[in-house]
Amino acid sequence: MTHDIFRRIGLLVAAASVLATGLVAAPALAQRDPAYEAARSSGKVGEKMDGYLGIVGAADPALQKLVDDINIRRRAVYADRAASEGATLEEYAFTAGCLAIQRTVPGEMYQTPGGGWVKRGPGAPQRDPRCP
Repeated sequence: MTHDIFRRIGLLVAAASVLATGLVAAPALAQRDPAYEAARSSGKVGEKMDGYLGIVGAADPALQKLVDDINIRRRAVYADRAASEGATLEEYAFTAGCLAIQRTVPGEMYQTPGGGWVKRGPGAPQRDPRCP
């Protein structure tokens, strides 16, 4: 039990460092991509519980390509960090997802623990009770 707690804390710290460097919440190239910023601010994309970016509603091919590209980069970062932290890819991605949802700002979309999409309001987002 104690080992699990320390491991979760380690995952949280590692995922937070990934978010702080911008590799998860807004990959470097995506930050400069007006299409990503427009999709995020218009609510066409949002943060998912599993640590990946999701499409809210209908997707056109350009939006799907943008989301797929960002998620491929996220998965590569998660895999690398999970291996160095002794965690599974899924554990690391989930922790990163918890943090990405926490870092959304009012007006951005995110996935609730029930799987639905909501627009972030002024309060804290709904997060999975397993989130660190």
